[in-house]
Formats: sequence, structure tokens, C-alpha cells
Amino acid sequence: MRKLLAATAAVSALLIGQAARAAPYAGVDPQTLNRIADAGFNHGEVVQTIEYLSDQIGGRMTNSPAMRKAEAWTQKKYTEWGLKNVHKEGFEFGRGWWIESAHVRMITPRPIELRAIPLAWSPATNGPVTGAVVIAPIRTEADFAKWRGKLRGKIVLTSAPTAPKDEKDPPFERLTDADIAKLDTYRQPSYDPANLERAATRAAFNLKLDAFLADEGAVARATMSRSEGRIVHGEGSGFRSGQTPKTPAFELGAEDYRRLARLSKSGEVTVEVDSKVHYDDSDTKAYNIIADIPGADPKAGYVMAGAHLDSWVAGDGAADNGAGAAVVMEAARILASLNLHPKRTIRFALWAGEEQGLLGSWAYVNQHLATRPSNDAAAKYGPYYGGDTFPITPLAGFGEMDGYFNLDNGSGKIRGIFTEGNFAVAPIFKSWLAPFASLGASAVVAEPTGSTDHVFMVKLGLPAFQFIQDPLDYESRVHHTDLDTFDHLRTEDMRQAAVILASMLIDAADTDPPLPHNALPTTPSATDPFKFDDPTPPGR
Repeated sequence: MRKLLAATAAVSALLIGQAARAAPYAGVDPQTLNRIADAGFNHGEVVQTIEYLSDQIGGRMTNSPAMRKAEAWTQKKYTEWGLKNVHKEGFEFGRGWWIESAHVRMITPRPIELRAIPLAWSPATNGPVTGAVVIAPIRTEADFAKWRGKLRGKIVLTSAPTAPKDEKDPPFERLTDADIAKLDTYRQPSYDPANLERAATRAAFNLKLDAFLADEGAVARATMSRSEGRIVHGEGSGFRSGQTPKTPAFELGAEDYRRLARLSKSGEVTVEVDSKVHYDDSDTKAYNIIADIPGADPKAGYVMAGAHLDSWVAGDGAADNGAGAAVVMEAARILASLNLHPKRTIRFALWAGEEQGLLGSWAYVNQHLATRPSNDAAAKYGPYYGGDTFPITPLAGFGEMDGYFNLDNGSGKIRGIFTEGNFAVAPIFKSWLAPFASLGASAVVAEPTGSTDHVFMVKLGLPAFQFIQDPLDYESRVHHTDLDTFDHLRTEDMRQAAVILASMLIDAADTDPPLPHNALPTTPSATDPFKFDDPTPPGR
């Protein structure tokens, strides 16, 4: 009797599983789900992957020697794991740049080492150079006149020192259910045509400030870190050919910057700067790394997961975004190891140039998905400053992309997913995430997200999404800073994320019908047609 009951139960379970798979938007079958979990939790390699990217390769500025090493190594791993169509796709970027060494020290009124980092793409000093400090906050072109003729031979501190602030937010945080619930609020789109001009003006001002300082004969410039605790970032611009800065530039730790500012009130302060940095012009193209798990139906299109491989170089690019890249790679390894045959191809992308304005994912969009009319702002400063132009012209591959999942918020565990204005996917994602409630990942929220590689796909109406993750110390300490190292990662969270990502990819690759797309955008009406613009935008 027990054997008969067991057999009946087994048959019933099989029929229920088959019925579930036949239902619209049904999730991955239970056996496959458990195999994914076993491959990720008991046989995972995500820790080894992120250790190699962060410890052994380190910070991966686009087109730097370290990024070239990462491009080659990630392709090698994908090939070893059995993925197909492993290749790199190039797009025009500009100059590579890397730091050999750098130091800044105060000489008078007393010798002391200062915490500093060269700003990205700023030139070398050609050995140690010394100059007196001048505090010259320059925020607009109108400020140039005040300082003309006063900066020759000086080290110019171009940002006003700000006072220390009480730290009220916790430095390390995990999301509560209440925190996540606050994210489930739909934010209506807002369109202001004047935003394009304002953003382009800000970008242009940085070039004008550098040219002004060079013409005035400044030895170097310095800015103040936005973080406390002598944390530095080193973000900069000028990677495009013809836009290389002329003045050596540094970011100083906030406390050291304030010290120099205070001392300058009492008398002359002398500082020595030494920056050994290098440009790499051997190949002006940057490269996205692409790999596939082929689908059983060549006509069914593909779904995709992506993360940016590039980073800044103050730290090792561990949380931003080595963690996301390693999770995407681990999801690829898991699915390839299980020898699954999904209906749609599953594509994995490691983007370049994200830190300079989502340039890698923008290049993929323009090559495979759709084009938009160009304008001067986009040509000079990148799509972030002028990419929302109309009309959108879909390419032949537009209809082939049936889902994109992005990971770029550090190493915190996945807690759910943002629907990015796509109302139709909410009930689907709730069903797909239901098995992971015990892992803390069940939320489906309406709030949209920005500033990472799904953005330009969302702007085409494609089903592209970003995950909710526990923040940990990502924004408070790690993001773009010298603390972005392996020790700030939570590798158990990364295992959880890889399992969930792999499952969501199989869900999307096998579901019938495909994930619903949003409407193809057309030129929107101004949200506030009666708004009066500021007559003096920033940088003028």
C-alpha cells in the first residue's frame, strides 16, 4: 500500500510539475531549482572568481592594463566552463590610464604625509614639484576673473572646504521589511527638455576649469573628498582623445584638505606633489565581454544578465563592480554545468566603460537593439548627457531581446527586484521569487533605479531590471573609494545572489510567452509645461 501511495504521489507530482511548466510564466521546475541551489551553495566558485578579480587583477579602469588582463581572463573562464560564442565586442573609448605611484606631503609649516590620490586621466607631475597652497573655490566661469594672474606656481585647492558633519546613518546596513516596503511606490516619469543643456554645461565646465588653470601656470590642483575618514575616490574625466587634462590633479582626504585650508589662513603653506601615472594609447577601443548558453529554439530570441567589469582604481573594484561581475559569471558557470537546454539563448555580458557613463551597454544597444539621433552633447560628453533623443529606430535584433537582469549594487544579498515601470511583470516576478522567501528575496517593487547598465534598455521599453540588494557599507564607505577591497564583501550573500540570478534566467529563458515589453517610447510631453528655467545654469 505504501509503494502504491508513493507511486501515485510521484505521478501526481510529475503531472503537477508538467502542468506548472505549461502555465503562462510558470517558474523553473522544482528539480532544476534544487540542482541550481546545489551547484551554487555546495559547489560554488564565486569566491574564487571575485578573489582573482579583486586581489590579483585589482582596479580595472577601462582600457588600462589591468582591464585588458580582466578581459582576457574572463573570456578564458567562460570557455573553460563550456559557454559558447565567447567573444569581445569593441567600441571607441579613448585613452587608458593607470597609477604607478603618487604621494602628497605638506612641507611647511611642518612635514606631514597627506592622504591623496591622482584624479583619473590627470597627467603626471614629472617628478616631485612644490608650490604654495591657494584656496580658490571656482564653481563657475565667472570665478575665473577673480583668480586670473594669481595662480602661477601655486597648488590650487578648487573646492571650498566643508565642515564635518555628524554621521547619523549606520555605516553598515541590512534592509528591513519596512525599508523594502518604502521602495514599492511608483514614481511617475518626469521629462524636462532643459535638463540636457544643464547636464552638458556641467560637463563642459570641467574642461574649461582645467584649461584655465593650465593657462594661469598652476603647478597642480586639488579637490576635497566628499567622504570623511581620509577616504579618497579619484574619479575623473578626460579619457576621450583630445580631452586629456593639462594640469596634474589630486583628491585629498577631507581632514587633510581642511588642515591645509586652516593653515593657509595663518600664513604660507607649502606642499609637494608627486604623481607617476601613465597613459595607454595602444588600443583606443574598449571591449564588452559576451558569452552564450545557446537556446534550443534559434528563433526564440535571448535573455541576458550583465554587470560592469570596469572600476575606478582607488581600491580593487571588489564591490563596484567585481561582485556583480563575479555573480554573473557564477550564474553562467552554474547553468552551463547543469547541461540545461533552455528555449531561449541565455547571454552574459561584462560591460566596459560603465563608470564613464554606461558606455559599454550604450554601445551594445546601438549595435544590436536600437539607435537614436545624435546630438552635440552626446558626441562630446557621452549618452548620459544627451542620449534621450527621438525618434527611436529599432534594429533587426530589437525583438530578440526578451529580458535583461543587471547586478551593480555591491555584494549584498538579493532581496527582490525593481520592476522599472513595467507593471505587467510584477505578478510574474512575485511567482518566480516565491521559492526564495527563506533567503530573504521575495520583494517586487515599483520604484525605478538609474545610473547603471540596464538604463538605456529600459529607455527603449525593453524588459530590463535591476535587483534590490542589502546595502552593507557600499554607499557609506566602499563605493568608488580606496576601501573597495575583498574584505568588504560578503561572499555568502554572493552565493545567494548567483543562485537567484541563475534561476531567474532559466525562468525567463523558458517562459511562454516571453516577458512583457513596455511601450516603445516616443517624445514625451514636458511634465511641467509652465516651468520657468533658471537663467544661470551651473558652470556659467
